[in-house]
Amino acid sequence: MSESDGMDELLDGGMRQSLMIASRIAETLARRRQESQRQQEHQDAQAAHEAQARRTADRSAAHAALAPVNRDQWWDKAQPHDIATAHAVAEGWKDYDPTALAASEKIRQEVLARYGIDTHDVGADAAYLESGIQTITTEKARQDALDRSQEETRKAAAEHEKAMGLLAAARAEELRAQAATLAPEMERHQVPEEYLANPELAQALQTAHAAKTPAAVAAAADTVKERLFLIGKDGINGPDVDQLRKETTANINGAADSHFEDPAFVQAAKDMHEAKLLAEGGFTGSERTPVEQRYARAEEELFARMESVGREIENRVTGSDSGRLKDQGLKTETTSATDYGSAQRQEAFAASLATTGATETQVRGRAAAERSEGTHPRAAVSMGKGAAKAKKTRTGAAVAAERGKTGPAR
Repeated sequence: MSESDGMDELLDGGMRQSLMIASRIAETLARRRQESQRQQEHQDAQAAHEAQARRTADRSAAHAALAPVNRDQWWDKAQPHDIATAHAVAEGWKDYDPTALAASEKIRQEVLARYGIDTHDVGADAAYLESGIQTITTEKARQDALDRSQEETRKAAAEHEKAMGLLAAARAEELRAQAATLAPEMERHQVPEEYLANPELAQALQTAHAAKTPAAVAAAADTVKERLFLIGKDGINGPDVDQLRKETTANINGAADSHFEDPAFVQAAKDMHEAKLLAEGGFTGSERTPVEQRYARAEEELFARMESVGREIENRVTGSDSGRLKDQGLKTETTSATDYGSAQRQEAFAASLATTGATETQVRGRAAAERSEGTHPRAAVSMGKGAAKAKKTRTGAAVAAERGKTGPAR
């Protein structure tokens, strides 16, 4: 047996050492793999926990958003955007949460009942649902406002009718009291009680009732007869403004619709209308105020009011001071019928306009309008006086008695 040279021991020692190093390396790697696995498991658990926490929070938020849909008060005040948002939340959670599923069905029922929209047809399109609800809400609000307006109109009409009824009842009571006071005069002139609604006739009867002297009694009686005649022509309420407008503009050159916005002009037109009717009916008036004088006075007032309105319009157009305009135009327009429309009158009228400060164009325009005037309106009274003679026999006591039985035509 040969002696060992020591090589085997050396090799065995190196191998053992290598194995020991490899074992340590493997152990280290194993520990690292275990640590990495533990960290991954921890991270996965942490992520799952966070995800579950987020899911729980989102679910709680969805419950909070859907909780109001079960209250009728919420639906009464909810805006289209609120309903669309609740619908979107319910649609997103109904496959995962029973509460969301129940809320989705509640929303469908309410939207269908209130707006006529089925959310099954809308799906998850919240914007489309909001637009549809907004359109229907706007139309419903418009209709509700219209209904309220009509209801308020009906109430106002009912209140107006009630107020008018009260006024009519009060007026009727006033007329009854007045009729009791004026009974002797009403019986004498055969005046129906309802005629007391005519203020001029009521005043004439009051004057007749208070008259003491024979002359005053006769004058008052004539006035009552005139008033009864005019009521027979124009009715208890007298002529309306439209009737006076047509008559005056047809007979008085220069009279326009704008003049009938002036109460004084309308009253003058009424006075001239009544004077003409009285003349045609055979009435001559009193010695102090004959019918012709009443007509002339009303005519002068019409021209005066026309001149006044004309100055106001001219001042607005030209900016002239009203104090600079004189009364020459009024004097010219109220001249006698003998020179009405004559060349001398036209020249005088143009000269009077020049002194007011009007421009040359305004003078030519006003003079041209003046030349367009025809026969003097006062001729109507002369024609009426001719008719008066033919009808004069119908103004006596017999006519008054007949009027009281049958009532004057309206």
